[in-house]
Amino acid sequence: MGDLKSYLYSLTSKRVAVAGAGISNTPLINLLLDAGMDITICDKRSRSELGESVVINYEKNGAKLRLGENYLAGLNEDVIFRTPGLMPSNPALSQAVSKGAALTSEMEVFFDLCPCKIIAVTGSDGKTTTTSIIAKLLENDGKTVHLGGNIGTPLLNKTDEIKPDDIAVVELSSFQLITMHKSPDIAVVTNLSPNHLDIHSDLNEYIDAKSNIFMYQKQSDRVVFNLDNDVTRNYAQDAPAGEVLFFSRNNKVENGVYCRDGMIYESRDNVDTEIMRSDDILLPGVHNIENYLAAFAAVSGIVSYDSMRKTAKTFTGVEHRIELVRELNGVKYYNDSIASSPSRAIAALKAFTEKEDSFIPKNRRHMILIAGGKDKGIEFDELGTEINARVKVLVLTGAAKNQIHDAVVSAVNHCSSDAGKALEIFMFDDFEDAVQTASGLAVSGDIVLLSPACTSFDRFKNFEERGKLYKDIVNRLV
Repeated sequence: MGDLKSYLYSLTSKRVAVAGAGISNTPLINLLLDAGMDITICDKRSRSELGESVVINYEKNGAKLRLGENYLAGLNEDVIFRTPGLMPSNPALSQAVSKGAALTSEMEVFFDLCPCKIIAVTGSDGKTTTTSIIAKLLENDGKTVHLGGNIGTPLLNKTDEIKPDDIAVVELSSFQLITMHKSPDIAVVTNLSPNHLDIHSDLNEYIDAKSNIFMYQKQSDRVVFNLDNDVTRNYAQDAPAGEVLFFSRNNKVENGVYCRDGMIYESRDNVDTEIMRSDDILLPGVHNIENYLAAFAAVSGIVSYDSMRKTAKTFTGVEHRIELVRELNGVKYYNDSIASSPSRAIAALKAFTEKEDSFIPKNRRHMILIAGGKDKGIEFDELGTEINARVKVLVLTGAAKNQIHDAVVSAVNHCSSDAGKALEIFMFDDFEDAVQTASGLAVSGDIVLLSPACTSFDRFKNFEERGKLYKDIVNRLV
């Protein structure tokens, strides 16, 4: 561990490139420019796409810019900061490293310089909510918390503000972890399922990248795994941390946190202590019970049971994650734009229907689902089955709408209930048309849920932009 000033000084004699000028790297760019660094900003976007005022400001402060399709051509700087979405296997990056360039990232440097304990969370699903719950647990217990990482807030530029007794809580994606060579004091892996296969070379690369969150831990560290997930359960045999805890919604654990008969317990050497009833958790869905189990295990011995109960009963969740937008004429509208994979959309559907028989007649169902976007190379077969089992009306939009449609109509349960009547499906090119139609079909008691099962990149900059548009349309409904 060093300090930020010394690290920046170590770069003064080197040429630095920042590959990617998006949200995660903008504070880094400003930090390097303020320190008088010789930097080149590389971005695939044009001057106009990046913003002329932004470009002029960078140039005024001494930065050189390499923009457009060939933004990585001639990359020969001494130190290269990559944006998380730019994989280290990129030929231009690989070639630069082979010639001696040091490849790093904002998060890797933060891990090297952070003066306080770090709790980090990763997983295919639930990592943002679990990270936010952990931060809220610590705050409610009186701790000073710095929340960031993949959750949207870079932390490197805030390093000098962090005190040794504070706690940094960070969400880490596989794109951030793939080049990490340092692990947090407390690591949490919520679950692992196929994801981002449109970017990772294969599933094994994805799984290996995630394992870096605990692979470099010390004996004094803690790691929390999901016992109910095959991949994360098997991770445990390779974990170097001295304290390995599990969480489970289905099984008793010897050391960790689990749920049985509606009661959440902490177990240490098979000695159980009641924490709270799972029904008292404000956030809907069994997946949020799992998020709390993981969070409770992460802060075990750090946060009091009173703070755990207070947080679970009052925390309303994170924007774009099964977020209640409004209730209009007895219809509740939920924004789950974060659901960029089939498994996330399935979890959202189950959150509202898990206490019912999933094969109730369709004319008694209350769920209208809006789905679609850009696919991630993941099959929609399981989603198709769940939609048929739980949804009243399906409204599809976006590039993958036909793939989802085909998965739904080819599912074995497509005409299995309501006297053989098939699920109603509507398809639209325009996103607003899809939302307006879903609203027009809803009656009092219904739920209209945006849970796309796809990324937003067919028409939106990110899932936040998609979610904000959905909320804007819903809030304009009369």
